[in-house]
Amino acid sequence: MNLMQSLGNFVDAFRPAEGPPPRSLWQFFRWCLTGSWPALWVAAVISALAGVTEVFSATMLGWVVDAVTGADRGSFFSDHLWLALAFFGFYMVLRPLAFGLSSASNSIVIGPNVLPLVLSRLHRWTLGQPITFFDNDFAGRISQKQMQAARAVTDTVTEMINTVAFALASVVGSALFLLAVDWRVAVAMAVWLTAYVLLIRFFLPKIRVNAAARAGARAMVSGQVVDTITNIKTVKLFAHAAHEDRVALDAMEVFRDKSLEFGEISTWFRFSLMTLAGLLPVLLVGGTVLMWTRGTATAGEIATAGAIAIRIAQMSGWVSFTLMGIYTSVGEVEDAMNTLAVPHGLTDSTAAITLDRVQGAVGFEAVSFAYGKRRGGVDDVELLIRPGERIGIVGASGAGKSTLVSLLLRLYDPEVGRVTVDGIDIRTVTQESLRRQIGMVTQETAMFNRSARDNILYGRPDATEDEMIAAAKAAEAHDFIIHMQDEKGRKGYDAFLGERGVKLSGGQRQRVALARAFLKDAPILVLDEATSALDSEVEASIQEALGRVMEGKTVLAIAHRLSTIAQMDRIVVMEQGRIIEQGRHDELLEEDGLYARYWKRQSGGFIVTDDEAEAAE
Repeated sequence: MNLMQSLGNFVDAFRPAEGPPPRSLWQFFRWCLTGSWPALWVAAVISALAGVTEVFSATMLGWVVDAVTGADRGSFFSDHLWLALAFFGFYMVLRPLAFGLSSASNSIVIGPNVLPLVLSRLHRWTLGQPITFFDNDFAGRISQKQMQAARAVTDTVTEMINTVAFALASVVGSALFLLAVDWRVAVAMAVWLTAYVLLIRFFLPKIRVNAAARAGARAMVSGQVVDTITNIKTVKLFAHAAHEDRVALDAMEVFRDKSLEFGEISTWFRFSLMTLAGLLPVLLVGGTVLMWTRGTATAGEIATAGAIAIRIAQMSGWVSFTLMGIYTSVGEVEDAMNTLAVPHGLTDSTAAITLDRVQGAVGFEAVSFAYGKRRGGVDDVELLIRPGERIGIVGASGAGKSTLVSLLLRLYDPEVGRVTVDGIDIRTVTQESLRRQIGMVTQETAMFNRSARDNILYGRPDATEDEMIAAAKAAEAHDFIIHMQDEKGRKGYDAFLGERGVKLSGGQRQRVALARAFLKDAPILVLDEATSALDSEVEASIQEALGRVMEGKTVLAIAHRLSTIAQMDRIVVMEQGRIIEQGRHDELLEEDGLYARYWKRQSGGFIVTDDEAEAAE
């Protein structure tokens, strides 16, 4: 491993965070940067040493001017050999080395590592949020906030090191030199520096507030645009391109207004600081010249004071611009923190255990849940499912079927009662280990914009190629997958499926999802309208495969098309969040209750409500 690689590994870029992100700004910074502080301090010291070299550079210029004044031209180099060697060594060795080390510490040690360090921590924390966190926001906005915070923290750190440490060392060194010339010149610089600090303190909080507002408006633009693109088929089908354009333009207009406000305060800040910066050379050079007229300063000291004054005046503009950027970044971090650093709404208990492979008994014990509202969800549900039992769940839209499944998956916790697996309250086990016990295929199949292979292997990443292909064949997906080709020429199982699987038909997406569930081979299987997008011929062709995959498993199958669940061991009928009937298909028909009415009223095999039936008549 060479030196550059060693430097690049000085910070562990993917070290996990310690605890949740704080909601206090500076504590949030500390949380983001934990583990990188030694490297940051080393980089700051190196940057400060580089800043000191600038003062020494001006000092050396003064020595040369003093040496030249009144020197014999013919013997100058022989009389001042050590000064010439020091001048050469400083500019050709020490100064390049100091700035090279400073550049390496920022470009190799800090920059490439801090951003992934912060981003990985925020992303990991966000992944732990409950479903409601994502339901209540734009996907594009959440991802924008993660990148915004990571980039802004990184920019703040690197600029503090590159600029503040460098400039502070330069100013302190300059003050010490001027104090050696005359204390009154040093006082003049101190007065100027005080005015500079006061001006910064006046403007930067305003810049921070405006930066946060601008960042929020920018994230909203991203959220609106991503939301439109994600639903582009719906936009096209409803001919609402103009409407979506208006929505995006409204968000862009807000962003433009916030950017103008930010630009106005930034302009006044820069103008005020540049005016103040012009005063410094007048004070330092004028004061040193005055000392020279009184015989208390040399020509070299005038040259040094002039070089320092011009350098600091230039630096003040650079520093002010950088500080404006730092406060802009701080404002963006604060804005992102308010979105991302929220406590997890659904957490594992500190004593949560890992759930090993279960037999598959599922229990809902007097369970009620209404999403925090008075009505909706499920109400006092009592349901015990034996290991290996296949249950069909029937009910009109809003009856509570999907809520029941969500509670089993612990996407929500019951407000009353408890859900058990093998008699164990699922709140006492880790969410990850619980969900490993459950395979699921939903009506709205979720596909990643990755290869067909990656999407199927999501069920069990360590499966072999043969196991993966066998699962695809069992789900009747193999034949169409091997004929796929994406826009980059990738074929078969290597072909990408597009965002959310848009390159596949609805039936093809569900067959890939079925293959994923087959491969997972979990002891509990949930089918939420799993074959709803399949035509009758394809559905019939995979019923045998479904039968095989359900063998020995506890199955909860939600269906509107009753023919798909007629052969289940038991059918549970739900209405308004309650279980009102349960039994085998023929038993329920004999009871002539709600299930029987559903069966009689089916149009095309789907459940219709009383209102829909009356409308059809």
